[in-house]
Amino acid sequence: MTEFVKIAYGAVAAPKGGTYVVFVAADVKPAPRVAALLGAAQARLEPAAKTVRFRGKPSSAMDLIEPAGLEGVRLLVVGVAPGKDGAPIDFTSLGGFVFGKLGAAKKVAVAFLAPAGEWDAAAAAEFALGLRLRAYRFDKYKNKKNDGDDADDAAPSVTIEVAEPAAARAAFAPRLAIAEGVELARTLVNEPPNVLFPESFAARALELKPLGVEVEALDDKAMAKLGMNALLGVGQGSKHGSRLVVMRWRGAPGRKSKPVVFVGKGVCFDSGGISIKPAAGMEDMKGDMAGAACVVGLMRALAARKAKVDAVGVIGLVENMPGGGAYRPSDILKSMSGQTIEVINTDAEGRLVLADALTYAREKFKPRFMIDLATLTGAIMVALGQEHAGLFSNDDELAARLSAAGVATGETVWRMPLGSAYDKMIDSRFADMKNTGGRNAGAITAAQFLKRFVGDTPWAHLDIAGTGMSSPANDINQSWGSGWGVRLLDRLVAEYYES
Repeated sequence: MTEFVKIAYGAVAAPKGGTYVVFVAADVKPAPRVAALLGAAQARLEPAAKTVRFRGKPSSAMDLIEPAGLEGVRLLVVGVAPGKDGAPIDFTSLGGFVFGKLGAAKKVAVAFLAPAGEWDAAAAAEFALGLRLRAYRFDKYKNKKNDGDDADDAAPSVTIEVAEPAAARAAFAPRLAIAEGVELARTLVNEPPNVLFPESFAARALELKPLGVEVEALDDKAMAKLGMNALLGVGQGSKHGSRLVVMRWRGAPGRKSKPVVFVGKGVCFDSGGISIKPAAGMEDMKGDMAGAACVVGLMRALAARKAKVDAVGVIGLVENMPGGGAYRPSDILKSMSGQTIEVINTDAEGRLVLADALTYAREKFKPRFMIDLATLTGAIMVALGQEHAGLFSNDDELAARLSAAGVATGETVWRMPLGSAYDKMIDSRFADMKNTGGRNAGAITAAQFLKRFVGDTPWAHLDIAGTGMSSPANDINQSWGSGWGVRLLDRLVAEYYES
């Protein structure tokens, strides 16, 4: 994977020609060891803080360029005073915030020492994770990078001073695996659709094999033999063939446990098909495979950190295009489950892909649970904006665990209702169901549609239309493709399902 920032641990001091990062609270006094290193520069902190009204609040920083006693050094003073709500420090966000303040700095030393008390190795590892996530960039197609600047494009080098460097390195190793999974998911979402289409996406998933992931890609012929006519129907207007990719990480001791299964919607480009979308904003539909991208990134993270779990990832990859062979409104498709679907709108295609992917996963793996992720509906953005993903589930325990993992990682979810009244909205006059229930309760009826393909298996559906792409920038993500869901689901597995 690309090294966006070089991270090391060890004793540090203010680097000549570099940036020295220190942390302070409301009194603008760093840890005693740091104060001793600052020497005469220490005396400049308080008057400088008064001048710029810096009070050491969270997400605030003060720059001092070559203060007395630190010639040739930029001193970055970062606030970590408790907020009004008294919430503990989010060290991942802190790392991202600090990286965002570094600018073009190439040589950085971080005195990761609390103004009072101590921060442990786990906190240092979370801080480094935030650095790494914020450092990600997607500029591979730019001939002129850094806004045309010809400056050195090498990754910045950050050394973090901690009390126990070996413990911090050990704690960071699994977090690096998670970061690389997030970065992979982001890159997949950011890729243009002329580069990332079903066949090439499947090839990217096959690159997980060296990590010990078993990967199989089913083509159109193999899926037709299985009766996956709902998934195949979506892709039949494109010149690109469709794919169903199955990834398995067998990390659990023994082979008797039921696997946990993650299913991703992978519409590599969604024109809307015959029910074509408006031109404005259609370029964003290259990201309609963010659910599949998350699943691939998650499988990479689990394998790279040697998670003690039997996990399966299933992604349905299609391109929804108009054309002479495209499926039409009023077509009736027979899904792999045997249930028939009347097509009302060809732009309600993601649920058709997931219908067959969920059926395949349920029948083949008899899973402990299934979680699907999909940029499924604009309706979920009307309900929740871009702050939470919509959570729908037939299992209260699974829903509660997902909610807890969301709070822990900051990738939050909000549970939405399911019910028979909504289910009636997708009953069809001509088939077992129709693929849309209309404008009202659009996110809920889409989830009700998926529920018809999961049987009694514990299941959760995450509608990530607002979080998986073009989501608001924050301290740990400045990318259009957010990689949302990798950290959430990795935390879920780590907390509840590893042996």
